[in-house]
Parts: sequence; structure tokens; C-alpha cells
Amino acid sequence: MAAIQRERKTFLCVCLNPVIQKTLVFDRLVKDEVNRCGAQRVDASGKGVNVSRVLVQGGRSALHLTQAGGPTRDWFLSLCAADGIDLRWVESGSEIRFCYTILDRSDRSATELVEEAKPVAPGTGELVLREFERILPDCDALIISGTKAAGFDDGIFPRMVRRARSSGLLVVLDIKGRDLLSCLPERPDIVKPNLHELLATWPLDDKNDAAPRAEKKDGGETEEQLRRHVGAVAAELESRWGARLVVTRGGRSTWYWDDNALHEEGVTARPALNPTGSGDAFTAGLAATLAEGGSLAEAIREGTRLGGLNAERLKPGSIE
Repeated sequence: MAAIQRERKTFLCVCLNPVIQKTLVFDRLVKDEVNRCGAQRVDASGKGVNVSRVLVQGGRSALHLTQAGGPTRDWFLSLCAADGIDLRWVESGSEIRFCYTILDRSDRSATELVEEAKPVAPGTGELVLREFERILPDCDALIISGTKAAGFDDGIFPRMVRRARSSGLLVVLDIKGRDLLSCLPERPDIVKPNLHELLATWPLDDKNDAAPRAEKKDGGETEEQLRRHVGAVAAELESRWGARLVVTRGGRSTWYWDDNALHEEGVTARPALNPTGSGDAFTAGLAATLAEGGSLAEAIREGTRLGGLNAERLKPGSIE
């Protein structure tokens, strides 16, 4: 029997905080000493770039919408072009920030050093929304990932979600805090934070009344306490906003809400070279499978597979 050919979907990936990512590899990192790296690489990054790159590497059609400015703008644009990313951008006057992944081979640790972005120029948000409206009719799914640079109005993400939902697009949100909470009334399909981001948005000792929350530090909660808390948040998200929750936990199993229950998908232990971008690879597999008609369980399995492939590679947000 011939294989069923699924219609090719186009994904619009939005991230308003672009990055030039430097990955530095050390045989052994010693604090307060001069450390010379044994290997290094430079890539266009930011959560949305990583999602877009994995979708493209998987044979999907993806457009990436962002802002860019400053003296390293053209470098960032050339790095995206080299990866085959169909980048749509507006001039923001905001210098592209650098972030650093420090890999220590002696203990297999990965440390992230993150710069904050410079504020965007006034009016940048309206330019982004104008471009968003122009390209949205060509898309089948919207994925919003990561933080936004300073200077954007808090209403920009909710406006995008509202517009996408009114056009019948699948909407996947990999954001946190106020940005996430403000989007919930627009009824996104999938909310996909990692566990740390979920606890920063809905602290364990709170009543989950969908108001912005201060970040709670790890208080040594048990696995069962965390699972009950995630289940309570997930049940409220679905009953109140019609959104299904997916919570990744790094090398531990993923929790997700489906059929009025919290389910668990295991993660196979494998040697990790660079875990940076694995959550974004997961998001790409999750959204792609759902948009192509797969079940949430199938989407979780595909996201897990792609997250694992990413971790085995030095390049962040990559499966090949």
C-alpha cells in the first residue's frame, strides 16, 4: 500500500530577541585561571531561529520573523542565510546580542552566559505586526518562542495569537511569565514551557489565578509534589482557556495533558555533546507533528526524538 502523502505545511516562527551564539569547548575549565578553548563555533540563534532551523532540516517550510539592528546585524543575517532560514525581519536599531555556551568536557557540563538585548527603537512593534499580517496568510501554524527585547509593547504577542487563531492556525507558545499569561485569553492550542519556566509563571505555593508571578527558587519539592502541581495547572489551562500543557524537563520525562489526565513520556539517556537548543528542537517536532495531523502523544515522541538528536551535536538547534 502506498504511503499517505501529507500536505506540506508552512510554519511561522516568531522570536523577537535574536542571538549570535558562540559555543566554546574546553577540555577542563578552571575558575580564576586562563582557559583556552579547544574548539569553537558561531551560529545564528535565539529560540525561534533554532526552531526554524530544525524545521527546515526536517524538510518543512518555515518562515522566521524577528527584529535586527546594530553593527552585527548583517553577520546575523548571513548566518541565517547560510542555514537556509527564510528570515523576515524589520530594522529595530537594537544591536544583536551575544550569548555563550561553555562546554566543559571534564564533567560534561554546559553553562549558558546570556546577554540582555538593547531596547528596540520606538515603532518597531508596529513594523513587526505589519510584516506579521503580510506573511500570515501563507502560513498554517504559528510558533512563538522566547523572550522579547525591551521596547516592545506587552500586547504584541496576544495580538499575534488572536490573529492567528481567528485565521484557524495551530498556535504553539514556548514563552513564559507575563508574555504567556497575557496570551491565554486568546486560547492558544499548546503551551510548552520547561519545568523551570512553568514554576516561574505558576509558583508551586500559589493558587494559579493567571496573574504574573515572581520566580520561585527550587525549594526541594518532591517529584510527586511537582507532578500534582503541573497537573493542576494543566487542568486549569484546558478548562479555562482550551490550551493543552506540555512540560519538558531536560533529561527527565516530559509531562503533558491530554484526555483530562497528565501523561508522561520517557527520555532515553544518551551521550550529550551540547544540549543547547534541545527544547527548541522538541518544539519543532511537536508543532510539525500536530500540524500534519498527528496526535499529541505522537507529537511528544517526535519532539523527544529531535531534542535527543540536537543534544548529540555541537551546533545548537540542529538535527543534522
